[in-house]
Amino acid sequence: MLVLGIETTCDETAAAVVERQADGQAKILSNVVRSQTDEHARFGGVVPEIAARAHVDLLDGIVASAMKEAGVGYGQLSAVAAAAGPGLIGGVIVGLTTAKAIAMVHDTPLIAVNHLEAHALTPRLTCALAFPYCLFLASGGHTQIVAVVGVGEYVRLGTTVDDAMGEAFDKVAKMLSLPYPGGPQVERAAAGGDPTRFAFPRPMLGRPDANFSLSGLKTAVRNEASRLEPLEPQDISDLCASFQAAVLEATADRLTVGLRLFEERFGTPRALVAAGGVAANHAIRSALQDVAAKAQTTLIIPPPALCTDNGAMIAWAGAERMALGLTDTLEAPPRARWLLDANAKAPAGHANSRAGY
Repeated sequence: MLVLGIETTCDETAAAVVERQADGQAKILSNVVRSQTDEHARFGGVVPEIAARAHVDLLDGIVASAMKEAGVGYGQLSAVAAAAGPGLIGGVIVGLTTAKAIAMVHDTPLIAVNHLEAHALTPRLTCALAFPYCLFLASGGHTQIVAVVGVGEYVRLGTTVDDAMGEAFDKVAKMLSLPYPGGPQVERAAAGGDPTRFAFPRPMLGRPDANFSLSGLKTAVRNEASRLEPLEPQDISDLCASFQAAVLEATADRLTVGLRLFEERFGTPRALVAAGGVAANHAIRSALQDVAAKAQTTLIIPPPALCTDNGAMIAWAGAERMALGLTDTLEAPPRARWLLDANAKAPAGHANSRAGY
């Protein structure tokens, strides 16, 4: 089974061709990603209109490159998959419309993929992980703990009630005048800082649910930074280190509760899986390793190129769905919001629409 995958939900324009073999094993034949970081850097964050226009300009060439690198023709494709949401709606429309055009011209099945499902199924692309397992998805737009029970079977165990984790890192970087993208800059500054200098709050610590909250912590950093102005380089490092330490402690606590909730409903997870750009943070990786060890399960983190947005994860999710006969019509709609767990509800105090993805 050969599937072309297209990803345009935020600021990566990506396409890939993945082969799903008869035994369920996977082979990535191509995975082309064009980041728009430079285009958005001077604005300190992603500008939706700029992102959508860039997708329009770039996508045809990237799809052609992915097909050429894979060495396949459109007539050989078993399906074409595109991320149909959730995400910035302008970008989603570009990718889904392109996929529909390819599907129509070449009489190929279309699969409209939930971007979150693609993240959830990535470990089955990299190491053929069996169900059920627990996913921790942390990025600029998402912070969720999800029980991955099967293809199309997901139960959200926890989410953020306000900012996503990657978004909080980026906002802290911006308030401290660190370059964009902010997450790696905060991690780099934290390496030279004192994590005990500032007693920042550990939001939601000890609560019986597995939800996150990061806006209060972000505000505490802003207040302390304002009190210290003008900031010296060591102040910035200490603020970043103290902020990151608070995130690590809160994340460990929330995941411990999430894994307990998982075990109560589904038994011991086959693994704890981390995905999303925040999974590239080395301190967070170390904290996740400790959580997994205490829960007596394995930590799996896909390679960085497959943690962040990419076409291979979309192609693989399409292949997984195609194997079960799950395809879509050309009327499949683009969605700005699309819950992975259809039964999930926004937690009390929910303030950030992105958290409801």
